[in-house]
Amino acid sequence: MGRALLVMLALSLVAGVVGVLVNLRGLEFISDGLTHAVFPGLAIGFAFGGAGGLLPGAAVAALVAAVVLTWLARAGIGSDSAIAIVLTATFSVGVIVVSLGTDYAGELESLLFGRVLTIPAGQIPPLLVVAALALVAVAATLKQQLFRAFDPAGSRASGIPSLTVDLVLNVAVALVVVAGASTIGSLLVLALLIVPGAVARLTGVGLFALFPVAAVFALLASWLGLAANFAVSVGAGLDLPAGATVVAVFVAGYLLVLAITEIVRAVRRGARGGGVDAASARIRGDLGPAGAPARRHG
Repeated sequence: MGRALLVMLALSLVAGVVGVLVNLRGLEFISDGLTHAVFPGLAIGFAFGGAGGLLPGAAVAALVAAVVLTWLARAGIGSDSAIAIVLTATFSVGVIVVSLGTDYAGELESLLFGRVLTIPAGQIPPLLVVAALALVAVAATLKQQLFRAFDPAGSRASGIPSLTVDLVLNVAVALVVVAGASTIGSLLVLALLIVPGAVARLTGVGLFALFPVAAVFALLASWLGLAANFAVSVGAGLDLPAGATVVAVFVAGYLLVLAITEIVRAVRRGARGGGVDAASARIRGDLGPAGAPARRHG
């Protein structure tokens, strides 16, 4: 549990920050494509190097996919088409490689849904390094990333190399996927990238405040998810997968924030509506200056 908590907190911090840019740029589908593109790297790395080959295999596959997706988008091919091509091709290769092993079902489940509670101690330093590289890449180009997110034409006119900015962001996403795929699984890591940024956007805070809000939400959700899984699995005797429990807490947190923001908006709309009705009544002469019924003469 200690190793799982350490890895999940580090991964959540980086995924929360990177996920804000993914949300601002509308790159959720590209992130989904990268998560699937990592799968064959995981399969090949596991087939040739066991658990120790997961991270190198995923890293190579993710970086190649990030470059290919960026190049296809720059070549004029629609982003959705490019992602679909990469996603289907790479995922099919991964399934073929896994099917050649002896424990097909077991290997497929662990690669897709992770093994966060059985992370060997030797894999923690490489995972932390990968997560730190993603964070550094985003921090070094943050102003350019924000400029490109809000004004792509203006960023190009100002001389910012859009290819480099896009490639850096895609590589950062790929690194987060690499760190998450070998722990929480290649399918569930998408929630860590998408949900915190979406939650931060719901809060309506300032632009630069989005990053700490997303990071704090991801940290709290990861901690609560692991704690809930421990309580249910150990205390209640229910064998629940830790990765899926963490993702469920992420989604539940998003729904909670969404409900709160909708309630706050409804209350504000109601308050504004009452103010408008009172102003209209004063114009008609129905109310006095203090809101009391006006005296009518004649």
